[in-house]
Amino acid sequence: MTGAIELAVGRRLRSHGDTDVLLLRRDQLMAQQALAGWQWWAADPPGSLRPWASDEVLPPHVHDIWCRPGPDAPWSIQIMLDESHDEEWVSRRDTRVRRPISALGTTSPDGVPFLAPDVQLYYKAKTPRPKDEEDFNAVLPALTDHQRRWLADAICTTYGSHSWIERLQV
Repeated sequence: MTGAIELAVGRRLRSHGDTDVLLLRRDQLMAQQALAGWQWWAADPPGSLRPWASDEVLPPHVHDIWCRPGPDAPWSIQIMLDESHDEEWVSRRDTRVRRPISALGTTSPDGVPFLAPDVQLYYKAKTPRPKDEEDFNAVLPALTDHQRRWLADAICTTYGSHSWIERLQV
């Protein structure tokens, strides 16, 4: 499996056990329809998994869904629900951080849609792990000036000071 950062840089950085998918909360039931027959589990904070019933609309405090093709299969997909207002994505971490839904993703040269790398890094910036630092270093040269400014502003707005901000300056 390949991650959004790897699609942005055009090369594999590490192995992935599952695929992370950002989905707007308003579209959550489409996931169940797309993978009918799979097992669906909602992560109720602070971290307990429970079956996600067919056609159940998850409450606002549930942000993560885990799914797999069957009970003996490993978790294959983690869906992270995010908010929206009209045609604007709204960060669940900070409602001041927004962008047009049309600018939330991009497409690889071979047609694979993926989350824009600056948005992916925004989520990784909360508490960067070594693999998040590796992703930041790998994709930084590929970010446009606009993406760098957006990411620096989003990180400042949500987290205040951060080690990545100086490196994002254009």
